[in-house]
Amino acid sequence: MFENKEGQKVPSVSFPLRVNNEWKTVKSDELFAGKTVAVFSLPGAFTPTCSSTHLPRFNELAATLKENGVDEIVCVSVNDTFVMNAWGADQECENITLIPDGNGDFTDGMGMLVDKQDLGFGKRSWRYSMLVKDGVIDKMFIEPNIPGDPFEVSDADTMLEYINPDAAKPQAVSIFSKPGCPFCIKAKEILTANGYRYEEILLGKGITLTSLKAITGQESTPQVYIEGEHIGGSDQLADFLSK
Repeated sequence: MFENKEGQKVPSVSFPLRVNNEWKTVKSDELFAGKTVAVFSLPGAFTPTCSSTHLPRFNELAATLKENGVDEIVCVSVNDTFVMNAWGADQECENITLIPDGNGDFTDGMGMLVDKQDLGFGKRSWRYSMLVKDGVIDKMFIEPNIPGDPFEVSDADTMLEYINPDAAKPQAVSIFSKPGCPFCIKAKEILTANGYRYEEILLGKGITLTSLKAITGQESTPQVYIEGEHIGGSDQLADFLSK
């Protein structure tokens, strides 16, 4: 069993980071001091669950978490800084602070360092999340100690539920657009004015008009979806939001 360290201070370690092609050292004492920090730790950058679900959902809920008292969201992984930087660029996770615990010092201090030599990973972090207030662990969500890579309690939604069960989660909004499209600009302005955060799928980056038609049944941009419901173009969006 993994020890629940609620009420204890986080480990005092140093993290070597590569920032703008220069080495920088960040101390955990500085990272957590005077702030409320939501932390999630995972087995490795670029691994399936970490890339498809764990990191993206924390990024999606970042604004909501911050509206409910979280000052910073930190992702810790036993990877070197070059790998974490590349993963961050690939994930476009602008709302998350990625911390490379390359030597596993922080993870070991948390009692979460596990042996994954059977996968060729060496020592890695067990999956968990925690809420840290001024360097002291307020709450921990530790995945059950069972074979494999369980992902049941360390997710962003569970963290938000703990912080504020009544918090309104952002609706999932996607917009298919293309460069230079005035109707796309109009639709994005409408969404922003109504307080919607959206994911933009830009034609020309692996998405073609043929793909657009196959997905939406339409050949024009923009095409807007809210919570999986196809709204349509900018005029249809304005009508939908005026009701």
